[in-house]
Amino acid sequence: MVAVPSLFSLRHLLVLSLALNVSLILRALYHESGEGNKWWFCFKKKMMADAESWLAISSTPSLHNSTREKVINLDHGDPTMYERFWRQMGDKTTITIPGWQSMSYLSDVSKICWFLEPEFATEVVRLHRVVGNAVTEGRHIVVGTGSSQLILAALYALSSPHAAEPISVVSAAPYYSSYPSMADYQKSGLYQWAGDAENFDKEGPYIELVTSPNNPDGYRRKSMVNRSQGLLIHDLAYYWPQYTPISSPSDHDLTLFTASKSTGHAGMRIGWALVKDKEVAKKMTKFIELNTIGVSKDSQLRAAKVLKAVSESCEQENHQNGESFFKYSYNLMAQRWKQLREVVDAGDMFTLPQFSPAFCTFFGKETEPQPAFMWLKCVDVEDCETFLRGHKILTRSGRQFGASPKYVRISMLDTDETFIELIERLSAIQELE
Repeated sequence: MVAVPSLFSLRHLLVLSLALNVSLILRALYHESGEGNKWWFCFKKKMMADAESWLAISSTPSLHNSTREKVINLDHGDPTMYERFWRQMGDKTTITIPGWQSMSYLSDVSKICWFLEPEFATEVVRLHRVVGNAVTEGRHIVVGTGSSQLILAALYALSSPHAAEPISVVSAAPYYSSYPSMADYQKSGLYQWAGDAENFDKEGPYIELVTSPNNPDGYRRKSMVNRSQGLLIHDLAYYWPQYTPISSPSDHDLTLFTASKSTGHAGMRIGWALVKDKEVAKKMTKFIELNTIGVSKDSQLRAAKVLKAVSESCEQENHQNGESFFKYSYNLMAQRWKQLREVVDAGDMFTLPQFSPAFCTFFGKETEPQPAFMWLKCVDVEDCETFLRGHKILTRSGRQFGASPKYVRISMLDTDETFIELIERLSAIQELE
């Protein structure tokens, strides 16, 4: 018997046999129905195309191998993991905006932030009360196009136009990678980046950016410089119960939050500041007025609807089936961190930060921090970002955070499919090295 070449497997021959049989059947039907029957011609063409497609699929080595060629981009913290929850919510966050609505620049001229939609302001206060993560009494709410615009507005508001030199802006390393470029991009004469807060020893006024939990490493932070002329901006984008235990309401002079990391709606481009000082709130509002003449009312109305749905899911959790938004998010993050630690602990290639559990007032129990980013260290590799890029995993180098290139920041907030592929690749790297 003649041996079948190794190029063709039994699977290939079965598919080829199927294609030939389909062709013979169609030929008979074609002659029975006559030369002019266009329906049979189209049907035959479709069936033959499907057979060819099956043959092509059968010759593909494996789906598993092909996905290994895909580049996984986890450089940015795009929070697409929340999409599944919001799909389950159906029309609860759907809004209809008539063509005549939201036409004016103005929202509420009696407020310092005159473009702040009252409905959005109400839901911000309500959400912080439900979660217990921020004091809102005695605070002015300033809305911005994401927290990025609010950071710039805060730097502008805290700077003096009459100072002899730009005020120094610092943050403790590893700091959020965009802080240096935000401070220096416009080459403002009002403020300038001065590096790591831990090494800052210049006399005089300064602005310190305090990110807690910290981006990128997830640790809780306090001010590092602690001098009398210091002005603080608390960036609390990740101070929500799915990421860290809520110990008490934050009570600072200027605090920033954002919808992108609290609810996952990065595309709405909505953030808000809780500001104690009236004059600072005025200056922040003026900056946004000069920068974008306010903030989209449509986005604010949609954000109000989303925040309302989050608060209601928490308030009604014990009276209806289903999880609250934060319980769902917490469980998903806990599952991901468990999978990640199992893979990292199985080898010697990588290490992760270790966190201590603490009592969370929102959940009423002890919980452990599970940050939105992993701060991964390559133990025996000097440039971790380049090493992982060689395995088609795009990350952000520790250099951009004022830290060693042995570290990288990797988003934990991508889709389930991407996260599973990441875990598989990290596991495969551990086995190879």
